[in-house]
Amino acid sequence: METTKILSASLLDILFDGRNKAYGAYELRNTYNRRLIKALGATGLIIAVFMGATALKANEPKRIMAPILSGPIEITEITEPRKEPLPAPEPPKLPEPQKIETAKFVIPKIAPDEEVITSPPAQDDLADVKIGLENVKGDRLGDIAVPPAGVPDGKGILEIKSVEKDNLPFTKVEKEAEYDGDWTRFLTTNLRGEVPVDNGAAAGNYQVLVQFVVDVNGAVSDIQIVKDPGFGMGREAIRVIKKSGKWKPAVQNGSMVKAYRKQPITFQVLE
Repeated sequence: METTKILSASLLDILFDGRNKAYGAYELRNTYNRRLIKALGATGLIIAVFMGATALKANEPKRIMAPILSGPIEITEITEPRKEPLPAPEPPKLPEPQKIETAKFVIPKIAPDEEVITSPPAQDDLADVKIGLENVKGDRLGDIAVPPAGVPDGKGILEIKSVEKDNLPFTKVEKEAEYDGDWTRFLTTNLRGEVPVDNGAAAGNYQVLVQFVVDVNGAVSDIQIVKDPGFGMGREAIRVIKKSGKWKPAVQNGSMVKAYRKQPITFQVLE
């Protein structure tokens, strides 16, 4: 910049002397004051509009809500109908007990014939009657029906049947069958944890639910998979259960019984 123009030039022109004024920084600084005045004016206009609207709102007459008028309310008393008590049921008519002819027991005494007032009954008259304390008219014992042969009379020995029906396994018992030993140690020793990894299983915990039957001797049979997450874990669980040997049988009513057993087995796949 020439020496004669320095005194009349602005500070901004002096700073950008010899520099590219079209780059943008010069234009921004040169128009800064105009932009600031516009921003302040717009802000003041918004504030004025807001304050004017508030003042107009305050001067508006308030609306008085008209009361809601309603007619008188009549309350009608509702009388609950009287409930008549139900008649008591008549007692069932029981058949009258069968009277059995009874002959009064007479203590025999030896006396002359002329002193006998009441003769003792003959043996033939006592064949079909019951001996008691007094004479009772009724059916003679020979006229009472006798139960046919083969009908239990309540005097025999009852046969106690087995708690198992048709030798089917129990589904619910008082005490389930248990592994005879340390189950966690058995799984750690015999379970092949690489099976799910070899079959492409992602990291996480997988649970297999196995159902099988444990008989009264503790033998395992009828092994089935109830829940199988896949990746070969169901087959591995069956192999481990077959290898587990004998279990402690289930208990029902104090006796060892054949019953179903559900056993969960968890596989853990690490990252």
